[in-house]
Amino acid sequence: MSKYRIIDSHCHIYPDRIAHKAIESIDRFYDGLPTACQYDGTPGTLLTTGAADCVVHFVVHSVATVPHQVQSINQFIADAVARSGGRFTGLGAMHPDSPDLEADIDHLVELGLKGVKVHPDFQKFHADDDKAMRMFGLIEKKGIPVLVHTGDFRYDYSNPERVTRVLEAFPKLKFIGAHLGGWSVWDDAVRLLSDYPNFMADTSSSMFYMEPEKTREIIRAYGADRVLFGTDYPMWTLPSELENMRELKLTDEEYRKIFHDNCAQLYGIEM
Repeated sequence: MSKYRIIDSHCHIYPDRIAHKAIESIDRFYDGLPTACQYDGTPGTLLTTGAADCVVHFVVHSVATVPHQVQSINQFIADAVARSGGRFTGLGAMHPDSPDLEADIDHLVELGLKGVKVHPDFQKFHADDDKAMRMFGLIEKKGIPVLVHTGDFRYDYSNPERVTRVLEAFPKLKFIGAHLGGWSVWDDAVRLLSDYPNFMADTSSSMFYMEPEKTREIIRAYGADRVLFGTDYPMWTLPSELENMRELKLTDEEYRKIFHDNCAQLYGIEM
């Protein structure tokens, strides 16, 4: 994979002082499932591991589990971007229960963040409830992308049926469905979401669970123009995710789009 310029489009980062608590929270969320965080979740470790595996850029973010965290998280992400030497692009946090969604989105844009990340299953809101729809409407008006954790067989916060209602209500919203559009409900995601032109997907936390042939089938159902490479740092190791990509045996054009071109165009990344 070293012949390609690689952008990792899905990286969670945390301040050094609380990273261990964040990792523990993630591991509890996925308790009993075949996964555990492989890295410590800090920005420094992300930069170090990426340098070892030829990743040239990272899209970083964090999730606000309660509304009052939003602006402090966004300041942390902006500061991490500033310290990264041009290797980070940041996404801001939002929470639909915030008392002032307009102020939150204005603040993250003023900080130079290039989009929004939300996790309905972690934040415990339905993707198509009234507050969430208002939030997505504000994001659409700003013209910035939103990366959304989608899918989980254990819950019904972000499953594909709910995502379709968001896409129909906001056809100009640049919506990235993490985990190939629907973690653990991939077939439903492809069936319901692949025809929406404003929908994209990333590869994070998906390839571990299926054979390469199935992953390739899903990617081609969406089209390589609408898929981004992502590791879900700190969940998986970069070498393992790059090896999973290699096993897909995609064309050079498909790899270039998924590894770099789609993400660079989406977020305006110039290197």
